[in-house]
Amino acid sequence: MSAADVFRWAVAGSCGIALVGLTLAAVWSVRGVLILVLVSLFVAVSLDPAVRWLVRHHVRRPYAVTIILIALLALLALLFVGIGPPLARQGGQLTADLPGHIQSLDDRSRAFRELSARYGLGDRLNELAATIPEKVGASLLSLFRTFLGVLAAALTVLVLSLYFLADMPRLRRRVQLLAPDRQRERTRRIVDVVVDKVGSYMIGNLVISVIAGVVAYAGLLILDIPFALPLALIVAVTDLIPLIGATLGTAVCGVVAAVASGVWPAAVGIVVWLLIYQQIENYVIVPKVMKQSLNMPALAVLLASLIGAGLLGLIGALMAIPIAATVKTVLAELREPLPPEHGPHPGDSDRGPPGTDQV
Repeated sequence: MSAADVFRWAVAGSCGIALVGLTLAAVWSVRGVLILVLVSLFVAVSLDPAVRWLVRHHVRRPYAVTIILIALLALLALLFVGIGPPLARQGGQLTADLPGHIQSLDDRSRAFRELSARYGLGDRLNELAATIPEKVGASLLSLFRTFLGVLAAALTVLVLSLYFLADMPRLRRRVQLLAPDRQRERTRRIVDVVVDKVGSYMIGNLVISVIAGVVAYAGLLILDIPFALPLALIVAVTDLIPLIGATLGTAVCGVVAAVASGVWPAAVGIVVWLLIYQQIENYVIVPKVMKQSLNMPALAVLLASLIGAGLLGLIGALMAIPIAATVKTVLAELREPLPPEHGPHPGDSDRGPPGTDQV
């Protein structure tokens, strides 16, 4: 090879490396937008089963998407109007009253009094509680800015999700048509399984979370534990996290109940109440709601949740399990043998010629 050939190859390789570097830099610079697009697509896939249910009942897809949007906005408005004011009131009361509750623990609990005398636990908790109102007041501006950012991101996700949801059938067919002829039936199966299972999982998970929040709220009211509404909301949100979420919500309720109302019967009662509900949820509610299981091993679910939470927080933890199930589905399909190269492809008689898309 001559020196000129070596030079040309070196220039071509350098240009290729520079192009890859520029592409990665460009992707990194717009990573926030790409994350919003990914979340929007995930939300659209999650809502698609509800839209298809309306379509099966003779509602045209544009109208079905509009109905789902109106129902979603009405639910959010109902939550904001019905839960927002008492939640803000009880949340502020929790922040203001927590130092007083901690200071009175010495009088109400002999066990806490012994721990406080031995390890100085009471002094540390009092110092922490005393700084909570100051920290909350100092961070109000930061919280307001964060709220505006979250609101803008939520509106962006909502608009993009509507576009994805309205065009979902065309997107599914386009993905299938991108594959080679021999791979199209396999691609169709993968897309169908992913859309169906992801949507069913997310809707079912939200339903179970709402049930958990309602049950927790009822138990908190029965036991006369203060701050019932914010604690029930914490239980509902943490219940979305697989495996460890329900335990985390139970622990938070138990600690707040012990501080605010005493260990017995409040803290013990709410912990037992939620543990009993967890068993009912695991063995009765989940099998009925999650009829189409993702069939993921517990270790894979835990690892996927931890990785997703590390990348995108709570949203990442929710998205990680369906994404992991998607990877599992793709790997399972790739192990299946392809049909003969010149033979008929399954499902060809059901499809029109390529490029004929109907919404």
